[in-house]
Amino acid sequence: MHRKLCSIGNSQGVSIPREMIEKLNLSVGSEVDVTLDKSGERIILEPVKKKGYPEGIDREFVSQVNEFIEKYRPALKELAKG
Repeated sequence: MHRKLCSIGNSQGVSIPREMIEKLNLSVGSEVDVTLDKSGERIILEPVKKKGYPEGIDREFVSQVNEFIEKYRPALKELAKG
């Protein structure tokens, strides 16, 4: 199937046929990974698989950890320098 590149802001993009969107269960706002194959000659577009949290880790805990990291990011960076 042939497609043309189009301008999207300062980037370029390609429209994806509806049949492919439906088959991959994608919709507007879905996240995808875009990579090149090993030869560097083909573009691979794959849906991002949502990973659940490990057993015993809930969303609230993750939220608290993220808040902690944001609040103390400068200190954590200094500690990481050793």
